[in-house]
Amino acid sequence: MSVRITQGMTAAIVLGDIQTASERLSKLQRKLSSGKELQAPSDNPYGVSRALQLRSDLESNRQYQRNALDANDWHAVTDTTLSHVTDLVLRARDLVVQGASDTVGPAGRQAIVAEFTQLIDSVKTEANTKVAGRFVFAGSATLTQPYALGATDTYAGNTDVMRREIGPGVPIDLNVNGSQAIGDASSGLLKAMRDAITHLNAGDTASLQTTDLQAITTAADNVTNLRAEVGTRQMRLETATARLQQIEQTQNELLSTVEDADMAKAYVDFSTQQAVYQAALKAGSQVVQPSLLDFLR
Repeated sequence: MSVRITQGMTAAIVLGDIQTASERLSKLQRKLSSGKELQAPSDNPYGVSRALQLRSDLESNRQYQRNALDANDWHAVTDTTLSHVTDLVLRARDLVVQGASDTVGPAGRQAIVAEFTQLIDSVKTEANTKVAGRFVFAGSATLTQPYALGATDTYAGNTDVMRREIGPGVPIDLNVNGSQAIGDASSGLLKAMRDAITHLNAGDTASLQTTDLQAITTAADNVTNLRAEVGTRQMRLETATARLQQIEQTQNELLSTVEDADMAKAYVDFSTQQAVYQAALKAGSQVVQPSLLDFLR
């Protein structure tokens, strides 16, 4: 049995072909305007999945870079502060040596005591340094001022170690706490300086020459060691940042390969499809024409 092709069927087929050509042309137009190969998940499910994974990896990488930048800022402030504390400790050691001299009388020692007292407040002021509104030497209690100026040398922070992740499963210590750096009333630099004041007031040159001088020297060495540790972390951060930037560049290139359209090919395809669409319209205008028979049916 033969199938009779009616004018309506012909019109439907031609219109369908025109619609298909129009959709292909529209898709190529979107590709050219966006510069992207992937317009919808159905275009390339694997490519879309790969692009989503690469974007996720990129965001993780950028977060690691932000963490590294934050850690680097923190360490830069810490190093500068410890440098200032080192200068203050060296001055304290000079004062201990002066005060231990038999040529310095009571009045001279009182002048040294006055300067020592100012040095202690200067040291505590350094330990109260902030970065971005957070106390650097307060442990994890970054909103708590570590030290009060004056006669009380209590450390108000904690000894928690804060960390930043600068790679998958790669943490780095962020902080040095005040207890490590300058101590408190019972240990460290502050105790050594308070003991020196006590012995200066008492004229105890023997203690100044031995235990006080040794304690101040030990405190100076401790600050130097902490600076070295911070410097080592800074070098590690520089290396990590450079590596993360290289990885980001590679990830961007891979994402471009998956997502970005080949513009030269897209232009050729667009021109070709535009010609196909125009030809379909012309053919359709010739094939789909009403006739007297159409009106009689």
